[in-house]
Amino acid sequence: MSRAAEDSNRRMLRARDAMDRRYAEPLDVPALARIAHVSEAHFIRTFRAAFGETPNHYLQRRRVERAMFLLRSGDRSVTDICMDVGFTSLGTFSRVFRDIVGEPPSVYRRRGPLPPVPTCFAMAWARPSGPTRSSSFGEAAGE
Repeated sequence: MSRAAEDSNRRMLRARDAMDRRYAEPLDVPALARIAHVSEAHFIRTFRAAFGETPNHYLQRRRVERAMFLLRSGDRSVTDICMDVGFTSLGTFSRVFRDIVGEPPSVYRRRGPLPPVPTCFAMAWARPSGPTRSSSFGEAAGE
């Protein structure tokens, strides 16, 4: 692998790590591109090539994964969880959650509490499978 490819990968990992750490904060493509020290268009193209999904879809999926855990591990309202994971609209949260998980948050919650296994196993078992493409992803962020 060339030095330029390694540098590009490092920049994309830096941005993805920021999304993993700060998923609940308002993050957009311009902010993420600044973290990676590249232009917005280059960031979107390179991130998708590296990780198989757009930055917007990755961030929404991370937020939904965290919401999945919170929905089944406590009794907080869906609205509170929606806001805690970084969504600003309950309608958008419910639509994105359903697109990724295949069912609305309220139905998902009815599955009951997470089983008493190490969290890493429970999260891996419950993780939505692979990137999906929905008309709702990407267009709002201009991707």
